[in-house]
Amino acid sequence: MEKTQIKGHLAMFGANMMWGMMSPVAKMVMAGAVVSPLLMTDFRIIGAAMLFWILSMFMPGEKVPAGDLLKLAGAAFLGILFNQGCFIFGVGLTSPGEASIITTTMPMWVMVLAAVILKEPITLKKVGGIVLGASGALLLVLNAGKMSGSGSMPMLGDMLVFCAQFSYALYLTLYKNFIRRYSLVTLMKWMFLFAALALLPVSLPTIVSTSWHDITGMQFAGISFVVLGATFVAYILVMIGQKNLRPTLVGMYNYVQPIVASAIGICLGLDRFTPTKVVAVALIFAGVWLVTISKARADEQK
Repeated sequence: MEKTQIKGHLAMFGANMMWGMMSPVAKMVMAGAVVSPLLMTDFRIIGAAMLFWILSMFMPGEKVPAGDLLKLAGAAFLGILFNQGCFIFGVGLTSPGEASIITTTMPMWVMVLAAVILKEPITLKKVGGIVLGASGALLLVLNAGKMSGSGSMPMLGDMLVFCAQFSYALYLTLYKNFIRRYSLVTLMKWMFLFAALALLPVSLPTIVSTSWHDITGMQFAGISFVVLGATFVAYILVMIGQKNLRPTLVGMYNYVQPIVASAIGICLGLDRFTPTKVVAVALIFAGVWLVTISKARADEQK
């Protein structure tokens, strides 16, 4: 395995670890009804935009033509605004367990879209890897038992989580080659800026009407993790992974999230270590390995 691939694997593992921790943390922050799903999305997108622009002040500047800025705006809507917005709203309306199950569909959509758009071959190894990974993820989620916090509108929540997965799969596929033109910071600062500008007019009434003094220190700590860890750091890692791995393989790392959620439950005493979990984790990593060794396009094998 090449060094670039190892770098990509480590980056995607780290990003999905962050996202695996984000679901329970975001649910906890929004549980008090003070922080709405829309406000949580504001924190993520506007907070990350500010962080990336501050970071860009210490990096070499890059000129981005108007045509590429339009493409970055499209990437921002698919990879950030629709993905993050739909997911946060969805988790707020459904249960974390159901949301976790729906996230297992994303690698399948990446494989199908990559075949249609990038002409990536759908091989038996890819299909087998996705089936193995999905089986392991579902084992973890279903073995967790009945989870609390079923949500007020589970059907709508489930649909929103599904839309988030499809939007992100489309982003990974459409922008696979485009993102290699610019540095990571340049891509992220523009994408998050466009997403923030689109979100701000819609969310301004919510920002003004929020009872900020009612937000607890624990909730602010959770918000800080979501913004710094599960958004700022995670998106840096995703861009590294996307530049070094095929879209289908990037999507496969979605299956790491249920492993993290299960590990958190064990550490907090809300879950226990069982042989079923060992089998589930083995299935997930076996699936990632199969997709890793599957056939790519001829021009990517050179």
